[in-house]
Amino acid sequence: MAARTLIIDHGSGFLKAGLSGWNEPQMIFPSIVNYVPCRENPGPSHAQRRVSLGIDICHPDTYSYPIERGRVLNWEGVQHIWSFVLEKHRQECEDFPVLITETPRREPADRKKTLEIMFELLDVPSLLLADQLEMSLYASGLLTGVVVDSGYGLTRVQPFHLGRPLPGSGRTLELAGQDLSAYLFQSLFKEGRNRHDLFQLETVASTQMGKCYVPQNLGEALDFRQSLPSGADESNTYQLPDGTPVELTPMQRLGPEMFFSPQVFDLPGPSIPQAVVESVASCEASRHHLLLSHVMACGGNSLYPGFTKRLYKELTSGHFSSTKATVWVGGNRNFSVWLGASVVAHLSTYRSEWMTREEYVEGMRL
Repeated sequence: MAARTLIIDHGSGFLKAGLSGWNEPQMIFPSIVNYVPCRENPGPSHAQRRVSLGIDICHPDTYSYPIERGRVLNWEGVQHIWSFVLEKHRQECEDFPVLITETPRREPADRKKTLEIMFELLDVPSLLLADQLEMSLYASGLLTGVVVDSGYGLTRVQPFHLGRPLPGSGRTLELAGQDLSAYLFQSLFKEGRNRHDLFQLETVASTQMGKCYVPQNLGEALDFRQSLPSGADESNTYQLPDGTPVELTPMQRLGPEMFFSPQVFDLPGPSIPQAVVESVASCEASRHHLLLSHVMACGGNSLYPGFTKRLYKELTSGHFSSTKATVWVGGNRNFSVWLGASVVAHLSTYRSEWMTREEYVEGMRL
C-alpha cells in the first residue's frame, strides 16, 4: 500500500482521523452536524437546508448525532463529515488510500453505502473497512485476550484468540458515555432542562470529563463525600452563568459507578464486569485463564480515574476469583481503535482485503 493511509474512526460520539504512522489522530471532533434553513428558501426538506459541522451557536436547536449507539441514522451527515476530513488532508498532501473502521452492528447495507460514498462521491483510490474491536486488539500489541471497549454510545466486549474473534462470545451493551451524560443532565438541571442550552451542555461535559470518577466501594465513597463539610473540596463545584457556585452531590461525582452498578441508576444490566464474565464463560474452559490474563480496557470511559482498578477488582472477586486476571491499559487507550488501524494499514496480511476504485467499478458492472 501507499506510504501513508488516512485512518477514519467514526464513533457515535467523536470522529478521530489522521494519517497512519502518528502516535495519535491529528483530527478529533464531536460527531455532530447541524442543519440551518437557507434564507432563500427556508423550507423543511433537506434540499432547502444547509448542513455544517458541530453546534451552531446561533441555532443551537438544530444539531444531531448522525450515528447513535453504533448505527448510522443520517448518511447525509456522515457524508458531510467524511468530506470535511478528506478535503482537509487533500489540501496538504497527495491522494491516499482510506481505512474506515466499522462497528460490530454494521449491516450489509451500511457497507454498501460506505463504498458508494467513498468511491463514487469522494473518489478515494482504495479502501479498507476494518472491525473496530479487532483494531483495538492490534493497538495493544497482543493477539489473544479480551477487548473491553467502552465509548460514547456502546460498550463492547470481545474475546480474541490468535487475532480472531471467538464465535458467539461477543457482548454489546447500550451502557456508555451518553448514559452518564443523560444522568448528569437530569440531576444537574432538574428544572428548565434544555438539551439545546449551550451552558447546560458545557456544564455536563466539563463535569463528566473533569470531576467524575469510579469509586472502589460505592458505600464507602458516599460516606466519605457526605462527611465533607460544605466548601471543603474546591473541585466539587461548578458555576452558574451569573457566577454563583453550586456544589455537586456525591452521586454526581460518582456517576461512572453506573458502569459497575447500573441498577443503582435504574438502568438495565448487566454491568461491564458482568458482561466480561459472561463473555469469557461462553468460551472453552481451557481458554479462560489465558483470556482473563489479557483483558484490554480501552475507549473514553476507561479514562475515568478508578475505572481499570475497579474492573480488575470485580473480575478477581466474582465468578473467576480463582483465576488471576490482568487488566492491560495504554496511555492513549481512548484512541485504541485508531492506533490499531494505523498499524493494520500497512500489514501485508491485510493486503487482499483492500478494495481499489477499479475493483469497485468492475463489481458494479457485474
